[in-house]
Amino acid sequence: MAVNPIPVDQRVIDIDSRRFASIGKALVELITNSDDSYTRLEEASQPASGRIRVLYEPHRAGALLIVADQAEGMSFEHACYSLTYGGAHSPLSRGEGGGRGYFGRGLKQGIYGLGHGWLETIRDGRFTRIELFRGENGGYLYDDGGGDRPATPRDYARLDVTGNGTRVAIVIENPLVNIPRYRSVVRAVANNVYLRDVVARRHIEVAHVQSGQVMEIEGPVRFAEPPARVLLGPDLEEHFEFERRSYPLTLTLKRAVNAELAQRGDERANGLVVISGTAVLDCQLFDYENQTGTEYLFGTVRCSGLIERLGQGGAIISDEREGLNPKDPFVAAFSRAVSRLIAPCVQAEKDQLRQLEYVTTSGRTALMIEQILRRMNRAAIEDLGIVVSTAAAGEEQGFVEDVEHPAALRFSTPFYYRQAGHPFHVRLLVDARQLDPDVVLSFDSRLPETMRIDPALQNGTLRDLATDGRVEWTVTGDVPSERGEIMARAGSHLAWCELVVAEHGVGHSHHPHHSPRRVVKRRVPHDHGEAMFTGYELRRLESEPARAIYSPSERRILINTAAPTVQLYVDGRGHFRDSARLLLAELLMDVISDELARRSIAKSRHENDMEAHRAMKLDIIRRYGGDIHLAFQGG
Repeated sequence: MAVNPIPVDQRVIDIDSRRFASIGKALVELITNSDDSYTRLEEASQPASGRIRVLYEPHRAGALLIVADQAEGMSFEHACYSLTYGGAHSPLSRGEGGGRGYFGRGLKQGIYGLGHGWLETIRDGRFTRIELFRGENGGYLYDDGGGDRPATPRDYARLDVTGNGTRVAIVIENPLVNIPRYRSVVRAVANNVYLRDVVARRHIEVAHVQSGQVMEIEGPVRFAEPPARVLLGPDLEEHFEFERRSYPLTLTLKRAVNAELAQRGDERANGLVVISGTAVLDCQLFDYENQTGTEYLFGTVRCSGLIERLGQGGAIISDEREGLNPKDPFVAAFSRAVSRLIAPCVQAEKDQLRQLEYVTTSGRTALMIEQILRRMNRAAIEDLGIVVSTAAAGEEQGFVEDVEHPAALRFSTPFYYRQAGHPFHVRLLVDARQLDPDVVLSFDSRLPETMRIDPALQNGTLRDLATDGRVEWTVTGDVPSERGEIMARAGSHLAWCELVVAEHGVGHSHHPHHSPRRVVKRRVPHDHGEAMFTGYELRRLESEPARAIYSPSERRILINTAAPTVQLYVDGRGHFRDSARLLLAELLMDVISDELARRSIAKSRHENDMEAHRAMKLDIIRRYGGDIHLAFQGG
């Protein structure tokens, strides 16, 4: 085997791996890579099935994610070259127009950000496998297997190809990454803005796998566009001028009818999807982004000039590789042109809004809301450990953090996904500063007979068992799809890990560097009731685009009666209709979950991590959303 460091500055890839630690971003990168490959086959008039298969195998502490295609495949040299770095290696940056991509960053960073993985590919009868993992010192490594070899019938069967094709597998073992359910992954593929054009052109399947067996398949996955009427277009042909040259664009603008549109995140439905060639570059409403009157507007705008400029070295994409760069002069000219086209439609929406200054709810609805707020105040304190300080009025009510400490007990990873027949290390890390050396360290395990552990698990004092702050075992599993669990206890501290044996997992005894951290909190004086949500009010907020917000200084939820969605449910006398309780439930859940997620993420010092915030918010919605909706329906 030839093990080498990734030919990239290790500090840069470490930063980018944290940025791309997202299942959604990994799916975008891998699916658009496959789409690029099919596009090249089609441009060369070669047969292309267009089939892309996503396999998702969730476990309690991790998951396996696979994306496979039947496209070009890669030679050994090309596969190794794909591990190089930067814009020069991206088809999109060369102006080829294939997929969105992350400028040569997404594949490697997606794998390392989520855990570890491997690439298998067949090209012209030759099979290549490259494993990507992290070494003992935290370095980013890959094993090229010593080169390619002739492909065998088993290789073709595993990759599900008769000719060429590629399959990328990622073992998700980063404990900071949310492990979604199968249906959530299906929705993530169907609704992701940056995959919206791809799912319309390709046959994408998402399969649910358990113990190596496919349980169900959804496909072809499609984006379900809401019922709407056309305002501009379809495919209205226009152009704009830049540096004495005319650039064409086509625009389709629609207004959703009786349907709410998601307005944030990668699954956003509101806004114009910007497409150039086969590349989805952004989703926004340009000069009218987040403005009242745009809540129901959506569509597409196509401009081939964006990819053309990108191929010429223009800074079309933002530094974060997240959407168009508004500072680029060409993008600015394009944005002004699109804004002028949609301006009359936005103004027409605004003109329909009713100017109500004050709105009330019925006594029954008000009582329901108060009960829900009390329930969520308890959840904030008892379930999430959030304490509200007595900061002066107008100041942010927040959490006071102290220095960060490692957990007293933790496994090197909560999810060991390892190759059958290959011994691997399981390592329990102990912070002796937080534990008495005479505390008893005890173990519970559920290991199948086919999984051997050496030395055997035995209880004892920390002084006797932990050497240099760690306890290690060597585990070998012989049967693919077998799984086991180990739980360690020391006083009130607990650590748990899951072990899964796979036929084709990575055989290296690597140690990921995703160390879960906890923040020791220094409590500050707080209100007697510790109430984060003291009430609500329906208030007109002219300058606020959101339908509802949280006011930290008042500790109240403000429902914005200036928002068109809210106004639809207000009668001529200024009463909020009881029939709109489902909308109220949605607004309350959105604001409460957003605020609780923000404070929870702040405790772990990841307040600027939008993916972590989104994952925490979704988890809170799953935990409490049903209670809120049932409370309103029960009235």
